[in-house]
Amino acid sequence: MDQSVERDRDEEGRARSARPRDGLGRPLPYGAQGVARQPEGVVRSPEETVADAQALLDAGKPFHAHEVFEDAWKTGPEEERALWRGLAQLAVGLTHAARGNLTGGPRLLRRGAGAVAEWAAGSGRAYGMDLTGVVRWARALADEVERTGAAVDAGRHAPRLR
Repeated sequence: MDQSVERDRDEEGRARSARPRDGLGRPLPYGAQGVARQPEGVVRSPEETVADAQALLDAGKPFHAHEVFEDAWKTGPEEERALWRGLAQLAVGLTHAARGNLTGGPRLLRRGAGAVAEWAAGSGRAYGMDLTGVVRWARALADEVERTGAAVDAGRHAPRLR
């Protein structure tokens, strides 16, 4: 890598890629037309989080849905972080499965399913989500990816959160 190329950094000096990205979050060449990125650190109500993430999932943009869940995980109450982190893992698992990562996709889908199942078992608030159905979806998709050895269509395989 050419060390003379300046890396994108935020105010604290952390790396932040300003490269445009496609619908699955893959970096595109500078100057290419990408998908609008989700702003980071947005505080939404849980209901807004679910609605915004579902719209992105339905549009085949699970990487961007993961960013919405990540905002809820990082800005929400401590006692809800496990739920939002698990949902973010599911969105990243779908992202990897759609990108053709046939090992990482199923692994993240199962990890996220475990976190969401644990949350649901603790009778945590679900904000109208069908957490049992989401867990079932994630485990079935992980099995399908492993069985077929093929990438999936993110929009067609998106979960129904409610």
